[in-house]
Amino acid sequence: MSETSKFYEVPAGKIAAVVTYLEMRSCPQPAASSSAPLNREMRRIDNPELDWYLDLFRRIGEDMLWFSRTSLAEDSLISILENPLVEIHALHVDGIECGLLELDFRREGECELTYLGLTSDFVGTGAGRWLMSKAIDLVWSHPIRRFWLHTCTLDHPRALQFYLHAGFTAYKREIEIADDPRLTGALRRDATPDVPIIEN
Repeated sequence: MSETSKFYEVPAGKIAAVVTYLEMRSCPQPAASSSAPLNREMRRIDNPELDWYLDLFRRIGEDMLWFSRTSLAEDSLISILENPLVEIHALHVDGIECGLLELDFRREGECELTYLGLTSDFVGTGAGRWLMSKAIDLVWSHPIRRFWLHTCTLDHPRALQFYLHAGFTAYKREIEIADDPRLTGALRRDATPDVPIIEN
């Protein structure tokens, strides 16, 4: 171990992740393969129903310990979903709802890519690249100066490279320590078995 390395104990009942922040300061040139296959459609969902949103959110993110939305108080989440500066889009492939894109324009001159994800059956099919291409076009049609996001080591193993390939640049890294959502009831107890629960 290097003399400059340090280890920090994560308390029982908690999870830890390395979080990487990325940004895009101008719209990149479109990829040659960004044309839309006829069987893919991105639909904006205005004022989404809470049950619909949470169902899609869990189907996509539960096995990567996505918990921020499931841990929010219901009224707090509704206020986000109903805010006109927060855009919710669903991806449909061959008529199957399989993707979520959430864009937050609440900070003037910026857009945060809050969520972009696919259900497991559609990972690796090119649907994610298509959805990101659509997101970039949509975001940069607004008068913004910065498009940004953060991803973490609990996300899909290829998530960070996916964002870098899309044209984002990493600019900051943090360690996040949070209550294990499988112990708080925010997620199923058997979610993400590759990350063992440590209770005591």
